[in-house]
Amino acid sequence: MASLTGQVSARSTLAVLERALVLYRRLWTASAFSSFGLPVLFLLSIGLGVGGYVGRIDGADYLSWIVPGVLASTAFQMSIGECTYHVLGDFKWARAYHAMRATPVQIGDMVCGWLLYILIRAEVGVLVFLAVTSLFGALHSPWALVTPLVCALVALAAAAPTMAFAAGVDNDGYFALVFRFVMIPASLFSGVFFPVEQMPALARPLAYLSPLWHGVELNRSATLGTAPSWPVAAHVAYLLAFAAAGTLWAFHAFRKRLQD
Repeated sequence: MASLTGQVSARSTLAVLERALVLYRRLWTASAFSSFGLPVLFLLSIGLGVGGYVGRIDGADYLSWIVPGVLASTAFQMSIGECTYHVLGDFKWARAYHAMRATPVQIGDMVCGWLLYILIRAEVGVLVFLAVTSLFGALHSPWALVTPLVCALVALAAAAPTMAFAAGVDNDGYFALVFRFVMIPASLFSGVFFPVEQMPALARPLAYLSPLWHGVELNRSATLGTAPSWPVAAHVAYLLAFAAAGTLWAFHAFRKRLQD
């Protein structure tokens, strides 16, 4: 591990995080509506509007049922979006990572610093969304307080492999494939809007492979106060393993890219 990442320094990692936050402070208005406004509008239109026609699912009204899924999906989509063009741009156009390599900042610092930034971005969006949904009575258990932690795991599981992929490509056209064949299908078929059990039996294992499904299940259990379909430890272990594998891939991809 040490030979792959180099020595990870807290000071250098925080320096990478600080750079990302400074850049976001200058550009936050461009993403404010998509990060905070769209999830809320989506919740109101689908949860309240469509929910009036759907009725109840597993004993819960539709708004309460989709809130935990949209929470996890918000962290999932935001993490993927932030780890595509930004990461490739800092390699190919801004060459910021090459500049960092000429300093004491190591590969591990670059990866961990950006992942910390992703966690902050995702958590802010999740907390705003959680506060809004609480006003509509969509949270039915004090365990809803753990949903930001679940969303943090989802964010890491989505961000780490995405930034590894972005570090390994040289054309931003590949990101359309990520959005079309990974992010959108996962968002639609991971139990966010309807139970996975309604899918054909052959398609269900694909949903179970998605880290988003595990986050949705944990969030739904927390907000509704019910037991998840799998043991909590199994869901958490899967998300941690997915994030760890993606992080190791990112270390390797960054090191290989910076050899150029």
